[in-house]
Amino acid sequence: MHAQGFDHPLLPIDWHAQVHRHSLGWVCARRGGELVGFVNVAWDGGAHAFVLDTMVATELRRAGVGTRLVAAAVEGARAAKCEWLHVDFDDHLRAFYFDACGFITTNAGLISL
Repeated sequence: MHAQGFDHPLLPIDWHAQVHRHSLGWVCARRGGELVGFVNVAWDGGAHAFVLDTMVATELRRAGVGTRLVAAAVEGARAAKCEWLHVDFDDHLRAFYFDACGFITTNAGLISL
């Protein structure tokens, strides 16, 4: 699904190890036994969590799956006692994150590496 969403070939990544090393957790959506969506929730081990890689299978986009995934990520970060949930995104996703998911604008900085 990551390869589909970001248009790259399948990579030999141990996703289980990635979650345990860098993430508060992953929220997954399944249809039957098939993975149809996910969001990675990274964190700093304290007050800040970060929504990364929200992804929904092409045929289920605009059906509310992504919104429900992010809502579950919010609840998970809240349950972990995080104070803030951050997200950055491409411009075409503004309505999704601001209108559908409830994020607000804030000042932030970025350095391209």
